[in-house]
Order: sequence, then structure tokens, then C-alpha cells
Amino acid sequence: MIKIWSMKKDGASADKKKPKVSAAQIRVQKDLGELDLPRTMKMTFPVPEDMLNFELEISPDEGFYAGGTFKFSFAVNGNYPHDPPKVKCLQKIYHPNIQADGNICLNILREDWKPVLTLNSVMVGLQYLLLEPNADDPLNKEAAEDLRSNRRNFETNVYKSIRGGSVNGTAYDKVTLG
Repeated sequence: MIKIWSMKKDGASADKKKPKVSAAQIRVQKDLGELDLPRTMKMTFPVPEDMLNFELEISPDEGFYAGGTFKFSFAVNGNYPHDPPKVKCLQKIYHPNIQADGNICLNILREDWKPVLTLNSVMVGLQYLLLEPNADDPLNKEAAEDLRSNRRNFETNVYKSIRGGSVNGTAYDKVTLG
């Protein structure tokens, strides 16, 4: 009887040493396990043990932003999936839906978030923003107006900006290889 009690105690102390896995971690693990990223996307984990904070690179092969590689940080809080992940663009780019500080205007990261959405939903949304910028819901009003009024000029400005050039006096990060 005493031996069983001491074994139980040893097992309980071993359980205390194991870190608790949160519901958010379980859900993120599930989301990541179901991912089937296209060749234009790549995920990295700066701290391999930390599944709640990672980066996503998107390298569009068509559209205005083709030829660039865009990096986004994802920070998933403990209340995921009830709260959306916090996503930021890590480079300063000329885009109607992305501010210079990296904030992103994507409806599913704000008012349209629902717990049934997944990390894949967000990644597809980001990819779509790079394919088809939305001038009707802008954070960068200047880029949105440029897109609305003169698509050819917008295209020229994107081309310049992703190569590290300036647009209207604002310098942008080089996101191309060449």
C-alpha cells in the first residue's frame, strides 16, 4: 500500500514538471497539421519550441507583387481560436491594405473573424491581398487612390517600391532577389 502511494506521488510530481498544453496550442497544432502550403509560401519558426509565434513568407508568382518575397509575423494568443492571430507585415511595402508599420487590413483578422476559421484561412487571405489589393478598404489611402484612379501608375509604383525604391518621397524595403 505504501509503495503504491509513493508511486502515485512520483507520477504526480512528474506531471507537474511537464508544461501544460493550452487549448490554443492544441488548435494551432491541428491547424498546422492540416496545412498544405503551395510552393509560393514558406513557414519558419524563429523559436522552434514556440508554435504560437511564427513567420510566413509569400512569394507571389503573379499579379502586381510577383517577384517579391513578403514576410509576415503571426502571434497567436492563448484565447485562439476565439481571437484571431495578430499578423504583421515585417517589411515596409507599398500596398493599399498594409500600413508602413506593418498593420494589415484583412476583414478576417478583425470583424469577420470566427472560431471556425483557421490559420490557413488567414494565409490564403494574405496571399489574395498580394494578388488582388482592395482599394475599397484601405489603410494606405494614397496607394488605394493610386490603384483606383490609375492602375498603370499603381503597377509602376509597386514595381519601384518592391525593388527598394521610393514612391512620393517614401522609401520602401527591397523585397526582390534581383
